[in-house]
Amino acid sequence: MTFRFTTAGESHGRGLVGILEGMPAGLPVSAERVNVELKRRMGGYGRGARMKIESDQIEWLAGVRAGETLGSPIAMLVWNRDWEHWQDVMAPEADASAGGGGGAERRRQVTRPRPGHADLAGSLKYDRQDARDILERASARETVARVACGAVCKLLLEQFGIEVGSHVVELGGVGARHAVPLPSPVNAAADASPVRCLDPEAEREMIARIDAAKAAGDTLGGVVEVVALGAPVGLGSHVSWDRKLDGRLAQALMSIPAVKGVELGLGFEAARRKGSEVHDEILPGLARATNRAGGTEGGMTTGEPLVLRVAMKPISTLMAPLKTVDLKTGAAAQAQSERSDVTAVPAMGVIAEAMVALVLARALLEKFGGDALSEMKRNFAGYMAQVRARTPKGAAS
Repeated sequence: MTFRFTTAGESHGRGLVGILEGMPAGLPVSAERVNVELKRRMGGYGRGARMKIESDQIEWLAGVRAGETLGSPIAMLVWNRDWEHWQDVMAPEADASAGGGGGAERRRQVTRPRPGHADLAGSLKYDRQDARDILERASARETVARVACGAVCKLLLEQFGIEVGSHVVELGGVGARHAVPLPSPVNAAADASPVRCLDPEAEREMIARIDAAKAAGDTLGGVVEVVALGAPVGLGSHVSWDRKLDGRLAQALMSIPAVKGVELGLGFEAARRKGSEVHDEILPGLARATNRAGGTEGGMTTGEPLVLRVAMKPISTLMAPLKTVDLKTGAAAQAQSERSDVTAVPAMGVIAEAMVALVLARALLEKFGGDALSEMKRNFAGYMAQVRARTPKGAAS
């Protein structure tokens, strides 16, 4: 079965569309469950005015009937409420008042590219005079459609006992401590915090730093930890580079706007330790004494929790702009300001969950196949029985 997803739409266009192909028939879904994830994405202390304008909710366009998937491509639409203020700027058709030509200038042009954004490289690559043609798609607003697709994938994962959650472990240079093991479900605890942090003391300092950055016209980055519980052993494969699950997870997470680093398990810390302090010993019953690898070995899941950390740089749109060059005149200038957040780290965690869910759903479908959920569950049950049969009898004690 082929699994893939794609999105379409611009930040201030008519809306965002997510298309998800390869989901089995018979999966119970609801717009309400998807909308819960969209609302979570809009939250977090330090978000900008756009989140006060939008009220993201999906409309099913295809692939669902009577509360179940049909096995055909699923299409979801999220309207942009802010479109009403941008219709003349983002209208698809050429301006009739300019004689129908495509070169008529529109208001809110962006000719002063922002350092750290796609503005300059995209304008040169696609030969555009107005960087709005680039930034509207490069905007993190596109991730609304990703989260919608990821929400459907979370519903599939739930059918197999897999839970995906996240929490903020660093923001604005403030590190957080958290209890081990994590509370379950982790999202219920994390979402109760305005910055999705499990350490109340760190939460207070994070909020103070967000306030200070806002007053200074600056922005902040941070790190989110994503955890997937219940993934069976053997998702992914060692046989080819592009089938390794850890590589696929890293690619998916690195595709999130402003993400600059991904770690699994110990991550870079593993390079600083001796081998005896890195690898996870195997115990009777085939469990692991530790989970320093973060749930993968050889590109496959080990059956232990998947633990990933995702680093997000500060948002590139600053209210106190950096230096740039005006593309029209070639003169030195201050970078253009677009409405923006002080930080989107808490929201990035929700987006990261969606990307992890998309990768795991694909790996699950590759492993267990099935055009219908019932068939997929039979295949899963048979595989798990095979795994249990390989566990030495009486060795679990």
